[in-house]
Amino acid sequence: MPEALEALAPEAEVHLLDQAARGGGNGCLDILSPPPGADPEDCLHIALHVHGAASVRRGGATTVLVPGDLLIGTTPHPAGLLQDAECRMLRFRVPCFYLGVRQSDVRRAGGLVARGNEGVGSLASQFLRTLAAQERTHRARPGNHLARSVSDLVAILVTELLDRESPEQPTGAAELLCRIRAHIEQNLADPDLSPESIARAQHISVRYLHKLFQQDGMTVGQWVRRRRLEACRRELERPSRRQTSVSAVAHRWGFVSHSHFSRAFRDAFGVSPREWQAYATRTEGPASAS
Repeated sequence: MPEALEALAPEAEVHLLDQAARGGGNGCLDILSPPPGADPEDCLHIALHVHGAASVRRGGATTVLVPGDLLIGTTPHPAGLLQDAECRMLRFRVPCFYLGVRQSDVRRAGGLVARGNEGVGSLASQFLRTLAAQERTHRARPGNHLARSVSDLVAILVTELLDRESPEQPTGAAELLCRIRAHIEQNLADPDLSPESIARAQHISVRYLHKLFQQDGMTVGQWVRRRRLEACRRELERPSRRQTSVSAVAHRWGFVSHSHFSRAFRDAFGVSPREWQAYATRTEGPASAS
């Protein structure tokens, strides 16, 4: 468990979280600030169940929540949520900009439940508890390690929950796709990374490679470009890289043309690379309640 809560007895932790839920139960804690140009309402919402009776109905099935569970949604109060008068929840939101999750997946995420005592859900629950337990909260700068860790965990969690709910490929194809994605991650900085080189490394045909990604709703090229853009975005926001030129960062991650990179970055994130670097430089402080 993160250090902020390690010293707390379970009873003290519940009391602290309950106080926070009572004081701000109808508001949301912003895990990260929306970037410039982004729609402030384009967020994913996470509710951390503290105590009381609550359940969520989705797709004809009802899931009973227990303390520590997380409810993922596209609004602060999902339509299928039922709770009694004693129910306490801490509500968080994170701009979709930071998640790297497809918009179609964000829309499908409403009503998903992650158990707070297992897997990625346990990690996310603990980190969110740490944010809520901080005595004073301020707006997070993008480089804030805890806030970024939470947003990364939420992105992983959403993808995992959606895959578990409705796997799109048979097990063998899904495993192959995971290996292909891992290969892409390891070779993102290689400007020669291409469908041909990826297929050759996996001993499959280029046609089958395209078929795998088509079933996943994205072309191979789109996936590679998106992951490279995500890597560039993270590097541009790091304090240690603030003096590095945008062109150098783009080149490091396999973009040959600076103008092409700038257009792709703006198309993906709504701001230019320079605007994002400048925003990350001047924004300071941990998370804030809205």
